[in-house]
Amino acid sequence: MDFFDRFAIPHPSPVIYASMVAIALTLVAIVAGITYTKKWGYLWREWLTTVDHKRIGMMYLISALLMLFRGGADAIMMRAQTALPENTLLDSQHYNEIFTTHGVVMIIFMAMAFIMALMNFVVPLQIGARDVAFPRLNALSFWLYFWGAMLFNISFVVGGSPDAGWTSYFPLAGNEFSQSVGTNYYMIAIQIAGLGTLITGINFIVTILKMRAPGMTLMKMPMFTWSALITNLIIVFAFPVLTVALAMGTIDRLFGGNFFTTTDGGMDMLWANLFWVWGHPEVYILILPAFGIYSEIIPTFARRNLYGYKSMVASIVLISVLSFVVWVHHFFTMGQGAMVNSIFSITTMAIAIPTGIKIFNWLFTLWKGKITITVPMLYSLGFIPIFTIGGVTGVMLGMSAADYQYHNTMFLVAHFHLVIIPGVVFAMLAGLTYWWPKMFGFMLNERIGKVSFWLISIGTCVAFFPMFISGLDGQARRMYTYSEATGFGIWNMLSFLGAIMLAAGFVTIVYNIYYSTRYASRDISSDPWDARSLEWATHTPVPDYNFAVTPQVDSSEAFWNSKKKGHKLFPGEYKEIHMPNNSGVPFIMSAIFFVLGFALVFSIWILAVIALLGIFACLAHRSFEKDHGYHIPVEEVRETEEKLGGAQQ
Repeated sequence: MDFFDRFAIPHPSPVIYASMVAIALTLVAIVAGITYTKKWGYLWREWLTTVDHKRIGMMYLISALLMLFRGGADAIMMRAQTALPENTLLDSQHYNEIFTTHGVVMIIFMAMAFIMALMNFVVPLQIGARDVAFPRLNALSFWLYFWGAMLFNISFVVGGSPDAGWTSYFPLAGNEFSQSVGTNYYMIAIQIAGLGTLITGINFIVTILKMRAPGMTLMKMPMFTWSALITNLIIVFAFPVLTVALAMGTIDRLFGGNFFTTTDGGMDMLWANLFWVWGHPEVYILILPAFGIYSEIIPTFARRNLYGYKSMVASIVLISVLSFVVWVHHFFTMGQGAMVNSIFSITTMAIAIPTGIKIFNWLFTLWKGKITITVPMLYSLGFIPIFTIGGVTGVMLGMSAADYQYHNTMFLVAHFHLVIIPGVVFAMLAGLTYWWPKMFGFMLNERIGKVSFWLISIGTCVAFFPMFISGLDGQARRMYTYSEATGFGIWNMLSFLGAIMLAAGFVTIVYNIYYSTRYASRDISSDPWDARSLEWATHTPVPDYNFAVTPQVDSSEAFWNSKKKGHKLFPGEYKEIHMPNNSGVPFIMSAIFFVLGFALVFSIWILAVIALLGIFACLAHRSFEKDHGYHIPVEEVRETEEKLGGAQQ
């Protein structure tokens, strides 16, 4: 029985057992539903084997929404536990597991997936490309992310969740203090998903640099594409550091290495440095695409060109450079010395300058604009004041002397969430609503969407503003309980009520999707927002080949110029179009990575070797495969264009 004991939950509870039952019933229902409707063939042909960037974007989107509710459930449980002094809803161990998985799920598996969803769907359309540079690698990227997420999420029902915090600091994350396999899940699942992210970074850099439409110079790219380019450059430089750190942590845990131990030549602070060399650029991997989304939405609904295009580009580049020279501010209190702290304090506060430039550019774009208040515009407008508060408190934390007061308190939790929620979640919801009609052929209900916005924006303020007060009053983060004498109770109860409002807002979004799917009109134009960039110039639904004729671009707002100034966007005649074939290898190979990861988590070495051989077999298969794609003849292109509402000429 010793072997099977490793798969047991170290700290079971009724909630865990209920989750096991729910997962089992859900899987049975999904399998039964697909079998009953005879959709297995369709699922394999159209989705599991697809290399179409649009469908991959949609799968990222579905995954991100699922992870949002997975991480949101953790958040509600944490806020419920701390809502009352000396509450016993969760014990200390369960609370540790929940705040660990909440951070990982929200950052790695929700926010990153949301960004990848919009990048995948929008960027090739914005630059006038047929697909990404490497379609099969794009599919592999998604499936590595997906199976990595699944590996991480089975931890709380098989073997136990990680419990060393989302930063997984050593020696706490070592075998001595984290004896279950939970931290193994952390190390290996994030490696698998991170490999997919790194591949995406390379893929999109090549796509943007080499596949832009004729006439689209770098300084004529839409701002979202600019933000995607810089974000993927950060990914390529930052994610290898995380991969190396996780590999070293895995060696420590599985093979008795001493990279991060406090004895035998190890150095636990090495983990902190490596983690944050990745971790702080990661914040800008999340934020910069959000800035790009706002830079698309605000000009569209202000009916004005984006103010200060060149300064916006320069500020994105400057932010990306500075993001790599601020990591030490995460451990100002750990003994570096005054000189080192001063240098990193200056670089930290310097990031506020290019960020401030962007804020003022958006405000100047709004100035004297003919503003239309839509749901995407509401999120964009709501972002500015809330994000500014989060940013200003970040400058406070950047002062190394003051950080001794703020560090590891709820003040820091409030700052981080008031940056990430308006800076990432608002942007993702704005982008989701904005590009939804292009993705799915109908619009989300505006009235329900506005209810969601107000619930989420007010809920964000109610949930996190009280944490500034309790943090300054001395409440440490990650405390699972506290005494009534501390006086923290009122602030934590307010935070819990805010979290309930946030949850209600996200439930309303789900209802909006359901309602709009059933009742929204499908008779919408290809450009329902009267937008400005190239993705709105193609049909809805977008055909497999995106554009029948390669567009000719003359500015960063080529589609707007074609509508208002008569620029001919699609010169030339229809030609035969070359497209890539679907492939099941990315899905199969990523599933084998899941098996490999599971085997490593539990040290099942025979299974690990078999899985590794399977991965090499997939690589060998691709190396010897002769697949040159397929061609869409001119007649079929013409028929498709006429069917979708008029030839694209």
